[in-house]
Amino acid sequence: MKPLALSIAGSDSCGGAGLQADLAAFAALGVRGATAITAVTAQSRSGVHAVQVLPAALVRDQIDAVFEEEPVRAVKLGMLAEASIIEAVAASLRQHRARAVIIDPVMIASSGARLLRADAVVALRRELLPLADCLTPNLDEAAALLDVPRAQDEAQMLEQGRALLALGPRAVLMKGGHAPLAEAVDLLVQPRAVQRFAAPWIIGADGHGSGCTLSAAVAAGLALGDGLEVAVGAAKRHLGRWLGERFRPL
Repeated sequence: MKPLALSIAGSDSCGGAGLQADLAAFAALGVRGATAITAVTAQSRSGVHAVQVLPAALVRDQIDAVFEEEPVRAVKLGMLAEASIIEAVAASLRQHRARAVIIDPVMIASSGARLLRADAVVALRRELLPLADCLTPNLDEAAALLDVPRAQDEAQMLEQGRALLALGPRAVLMKGGHAPLAEAVDLLVQPRAVQRFAAPWIIGADGHGSGCTLSAAVAAGLALGDGLEVAVGAAKRHLGRWLGERFRPL
């Protein structure tokens, strides 16, 4: 039987991001997916039109039900919306001794809509970052977590990655997709090592859901038993294929 990975995230009505993107990445990489829905969104590439956040107790019930069914080999966290959900998720992950926890700190949609309440950032830092095997922020999310300006080059990306490590995660994948660099660069920052992943920019690709896809692909690799460096490399290759399929001629 294929290994099981759990996505705890919001639902994207257009299917490009959130739980739908996570399940697609899991399936593409040979992993079965389970879900715990945190919020239902009405959104398209033009923006987020409505959000209904689910009760924290219901989110926890979903997580508990999945863990009671069979072993969960990896957990991917996406949109968590508010502090009460963050606290419920953290309590459940601790109770079940979850392993291979990947946190994509979804704060702002590609369209600019806020998906995490400002007062929930403190709870995210306190409750969940210490449970993360890998945190996968984009540059805006890293800056928000650290309350600093957005990194503009690889040196600043590395500095912020190390600062995020001090908040508790065992590794940080700094995603450089918003940096003014000659190529798309991500840095996997660990306490004793830094690994650089670089690829050419794919101009014209529709990137809606790219962060969800990458972090879910990392979780899939860990569920399959790969080490983190191997899982990130495979996830980057999967993302490149995914973006190539979404190329739109200008």
